[in-house]
Amino acid sequence: MSQVFALASPGARQAGAVLRVVGLVLAIFAATMLVPLAVALAGREPSAPAFAEAMLATAASGLATWFAARNYNVELQSRDGFLLVTLTWGVLPVFAALPLLLFMPGMSFTDGFFEAASGLTTTGATVFSGLDQLPVSINLWRAQLQWMGGMGLIVLAVAILPLLGVGGRQIFSAETPGAFKESRLTPRIEDTARGLWLIYVGVTIACALCYWAGGMTVSDAVIHSFTTLSLGGYSSHDASFGHFDSPLLEGISMAFMLIAGINFSTHFLAWRSKGMNPYRADAEAGWFLAVTLASAALIAVVLALLHTYPSFGVALRYSLFNVISIATTTGYANVDYALWPIFAPGLMLLLCLFASSAGSTGGGVKMIRIRLAFLQLRREFIRLCHPSAVVPIKVGEQLVPAAMMVSVLTFLAAYSAIIVLLTMVLVASGLSLTTAASAVIACISNTGPGLNEIGPATTYAVLNDFQTWVCSISMLIGRLEVFTVLILFSRGYWRR
Repeated sequence: MSQVFALASPGARQAGAVLRVVGLVLAIFAATMLVPLAVALAGREPSAPAFAEAMLATAASGLATWFAARNYNVELQSRDGFLLVTLTWGVLPVFAALPLLLFMPGMSFTDGFFEAASGLTTTGATVFSGLDQLPVSINLWRAQLQWMGGMGLIVLAVAILPLLGVGGRQIFSAETPGAFKESRLTPRIEDTARGLWLIYVGVTIACALCYWAGGMTVSDAVIHSFTTLSLGGYSSHDASFGHFDSPLLEGISMAFMLIAGINFSTHFLAWRSKGMNPYRADAEAGWFLAVTLASAALIAVVLALLHTYPSFGVALRYSLFNVISIATTTGYANVDYALWPIFAPGLMLLLCLFASSAGSTGGGVKMIRIRLAFLQLRREFIRLCHPSAVVPIKVGEQLVPAAMMVSVLTFLAAYSAIIVLLTMVLVASGLSLTTAASAVIACISNTGPGLNEIGPATTYAVLNDFQTWVCSISMLIGRLEVFTVLILFSRGYWRR
């Protein structure tokens, strides 16, 4: 094998190094199935054999991949991070779907992949109904997928794989969303990943305890804390948060959704400095909170004026919860907001495209990009009035380089073009324009519920296989923020 490695081309060695890491990630991923397996065994649930078989199959595949590429132990380059992240996020849903497929043999591979991809990308779109009757271990697995995907399984691997001799900076750069990818919290990238995960785990535990104290069962508290902090929105009940009909639990959920919608780097810096200054200095946190809460208040006023609810207080309760849920790309619902006047769900669907912060567990293009685009628009207006004016763009005290502005505007253009293209594909497949557009927007922004046939009171089971695959691809493109995937289709990427 060492002779084969020596004779291999540089491209083959880098590809082998990527496969080696994918094998390690799969082996780690197999170990995560121990949690629902233990729950299934403890509760004597019929899903236990499915988890055991899936875990063995995943571990065997991961170890076999690692063994085949074990000699390709070379340092990953920045360009390899794009291939690694895309390949990993494409492969993981296949193995994540195994427990579902083995436990429910009538489920198609298309639906199984969709459900698992929706979990790992924290989208929350589902083809399942009858959630209340499912074993706790199955609902826990769906929630656990979202929790792991929330901060990024690759970032977790960055903290662990260095112990196995695999560096992580290139992986972290490709995986972390947002316009300011290169900012670091600690000198070593592994310490950064560990720090983010410590905050993530700590806030998740706090959320679970609050849910439990608020009246949830232990299993519901754990499941919903996983899907709240990941902003994923999977529930163990068909009625989602409407099952509990509890203003207290809704208030707890709103608080933690807002926390998860803020950059976790900001939480880390606030914890390390033991103060609130990092939140005041955050370029997005104030905008995120202001836009989300103002939109909720506006929708509450509209609902009250149109007598959708008997009082402004009731309208505000439902508006706050559902607007925060959709704006943060969580996807919980405590009422069928598709029945509201179309202005309300339309605005909510718009919010999910941009409201959450970069570095949060939310999806969409992120607030920082929209803020930069707004500043660029303002600069162009000033230049029209004063052609000789020099108008630098600043976020706080940080001057935004021209190259970053070009990158942001290009990203927004590509994101918009993909939404239009995939919407037209779904319309051509037979969906109405409203259903198709909302499906693409809900999936690419990793939100979940759409409108019409895929509203909050329904599921994606109404879609045919082709439409389901289009939505699955939308989720993955959105989770990897477009360029990570599109660059692999560039001829220049494959030139060494």
